[in-house]
Amino acid sequence: MVFKNLENYNLISVIDNIYTFYRDGFKGMIIGKKLWKIILIKLFVMFVILKLFFFPNFLNTKFETDVEKSNYVLEQITRNAAKSQ
Repeated sequence: MVFKNLENYNLISVIDNIYTFYRDGFKGMIIGKKLWKIILIKLFVMFVILKLFFFPNFLNTKFETDVEKSNYVLEQITRNAAKSQ
């Protein structure tokens, strides 16, 4: 097994080795840094910008209490389930 010798190390040294591995790997990147920046910008746009403009909180605008919200959701689910049968 690959991790058999892992028992000899304590947890701190293992975490330190993992951190050092990734730190040194990211320092040596040239194109990779640009790609990671692009990935982070895309994630920001997908999860923040799109959420704000295209996915409003429908239940909070229509209903005030949690009971009203849950009743509406239950009604929508059961109505759609009944239509599909």
